[in-house]
Amino acid sequence: MNFIGRTLVGRVAAALTLIVLSPVLVAIAIAIWLDDKGPVLFEQVRVGRGGKHFIMYKLRSMRTQPGLPLTCSGDPRVTRVGRLLRKCKLDELPQFWNILRGEMAWIGPRPEVPEFVDMTDPLWQQVLQFRPGLADAASFAFRNEEQLLAAAVDPKDYYRREILPRKLQLSIEHSLRRFPSR
Repeated sequence: MNFIGRTLVGRVAAALTLIVLSPVLVAIAIAIWLDDKGPVLFEQVRVGRGGKHFIMYKLRSMRTQPGLPLTCSGDPRVTRVGRLLRKCKLDELPQFWNILRGEMAWIGPRPEVPEFVDMTDPLWQQVLQFRPGLADAASFAFRNEEQLLAAAVDPKDYYRREILPRKLQLSIEHSLRRFPSR
């Protein structure tokens, strides 16, 4: 199947997923609101294909207060409902809207916040050739990222120096296997 066919199938599948999961999304939205009385959705600027910025959507799992752009295990900003959402990855469900809009794909490098993207870095230049996705090999390899960050003296520095380069390399390898002609 060519790129246009994959994109169309991905968008249709995302629309159907949103329709099928709409009762679950409503129930989760009510739980979020009852738990913390704030907005249900979390919107954050992320960097997508070609370095283009877009708004990525998640179900809100944290209190609306300033903090690190990273979440460490035990972060007090995470709500009770948020802990469950994050554990089951249910906070990611609104990203099907990003897929429907063509900003993301089902599989591809996870989009990053602009603060951590270095457009002059050759690794980033390679990663940004691909449409970001809900998951890729790095998502699975670093599923314990919150625990790794919690153990670091300086989580932001540790993420930038240790975790991010390894995630980028995994994303490149995985994406090149999926789309070898790029």
